Amino acid sequence: MLYTKRNAFTMLELTFVIVIIGILSAVAIPKLSATRDDAIITKARTTVAAVRNAIATERQKRILRGVFTPITAVDGTVDATQANVAIFDFFDNADNNRVLEYPLRTCDAGARGCWIGLANNEYRFRFPHNNTDVDFNITNNRFDCKTAGPDCDLLTQ
Repeated sequence: MLYTKRNAFTMLELTFVIVIIGILSAVAIPKLSATRDDAIITKARTTVAAVRNAIATERQKRILRGVFTPITAVDGTVDATQANVAIFDFFDNADNNRVLEYPLRTCDAGARGCWIGLANNEYRFRFPHNNTDVDFNITNNRFDCKTAGPDCDLLTQ
């Protein structure tokens, strides 16, 4: 019996490779989606820390100038070209001191994993992985959660 040289894969070999690739992708895809949500939450934690640091710095600047009025808001500006509102832009609607170097844009009503500027100087973060929101406000020159809980702890600790 003479053996000839094969130039192709058999159907069994191809099926085996496809099954292995399917198993690996079934394991990898959920891990990658969880990593994306973790990155969004980490960005939100960084934003909370940056806003808190900016408020503390602005408060110290005001004290050094002899101004003791409390910080009540980190207002936004409306961008007419994009019909969008930037939050964490200016302190108390005074455009001489910026809160963040690049203010965040508010998200659409149904979007997740983003910030929304609410009325009464309140700010909301919408978690990407579930239907929970965390509300923040500025009281006593501090940027704090309105209600304590595990979601608030996740963003502030």
